[in-house]
Amino acid sequence: MSIAPILLCSDLDRTLLPNGLQPESPLARPLLRQLANRPELTLAYVSGRSLSLLQEAITHYQLPLPHYALCDVGSTIYQRDGDRWQLWQAWSDHIGSDWQGSEAAELMALLADLPALTPQEPEKQNRHKLSFYAAADSDPQQLQTAVQSRLQAAQLYANTIWSVDETQSIGLLDILPQHANKLHAIQFLLLQRQFSRDRTLFAGDSGNDLPVLASPIPAILVANATAAVRDEACRLAQRSGQQERLYLAQGGYLGMNGNYSAGVLEGVAHYLPECAAWLQQAAQQLTPDA
Repeated sequence: MSIAPILLCSDLDRTLLPNGLQPESPLARPLLRQLANRPELTLAYVSGRSLSLLQEAITHYQLPLPHYALCDVGSTIYQRDGDRWQLWQAWSDHIGSDWQGSEAAELMALLADLPALTPQEPEKQNRHKLSFYAAADSDPQQLQTAVQSRLQAAQLYANTIWSVDETQSIGLLDILPQHANKLHAIQFLLLQRQFSRDRTLFAGDSGNDLPVLASPIPAILVANATAAVRDEACRLAQRSGQQERLYLAQGGYLGMNGNYSAGVLEGVAHYLPECAAWLQQAAQQLTPDA
C-alpha cells in the first residue's frame, strides 16, 4: 500500500542542530537520518542561514541532505539537484515587488542612523534580507516600529522579525520583504509542489518560527525552546484557533529528551502514526542491546 507524501520542514539552529545550552540525545540525529531515507519523505530545511552557512551545518553536524533549502529566514528558496542547488527565481520575483525593486543595501542607508541596531556580518545579508544585532533586552516593538516608519515613508513594505540568540545573549532583527518569512516560503513550496497541508510538518524553536508555529500547518516546538518562545507560541496558536496544530515536545519518546532532533522526531510520531512505527523499528536497529 502506497503512503501519501510527507513534507517535513525544520529550522536548523537549536532545532535540528544541537548548538544550544541543553544536551542532545545521542540517538536523535542517527534516527533522523534513518527517517530521511524514507521514500515518502521530502525534507526541507527552513533557516535564517544563508545557503553556504546551511551547507556548512549539514557537513559539520552530519545532517541528511534536504530536497529544499528555504534560507535567509524564508527570503530565498533553493531546490537541490544532486550536488547542485538551484535558486527559485519565481519566489525572489514574487517578494521583490514589496521593495519596489530595491535591494537590502539600499534599505541599509535608510536605517544607518538608528543607534540601537548594528549590522550583522556581510555573509548574513542578501538581496532580500537585512539583518541586525541589538541588545537582548531591547524593546522589540519599539525597534520594529522605528524601522517600519522609516521604510513606509519610502513606500517600502517590510516584514520585521525579532528573535534572541540565547547562547550569545544578543537580539536579532531581520528585515525582509512584506511577503517573505518562513511561513510564506513554506506555503509557496506547498503550492508549487502540491503537498497536502495536513501531511506537512514544521519544527522550530525561536521567535522567527512563530508565524509557522501558530499557523494551520501542523507544528512542533522542540523541548529546548525557551519559556518565552513557548508561551508566545501557545498564545498565538490559541488566538488563531490553531492550538490543536501545535505540539510541544516533552521528552520520553524512545528514551530521548525532546531536545533538538529528538523533539522533531517526537512530533513526527505524534502527528503521523505510520512514522511512529518506522521510527520504533529504526531505533531498535540502532540500539539492538537496549
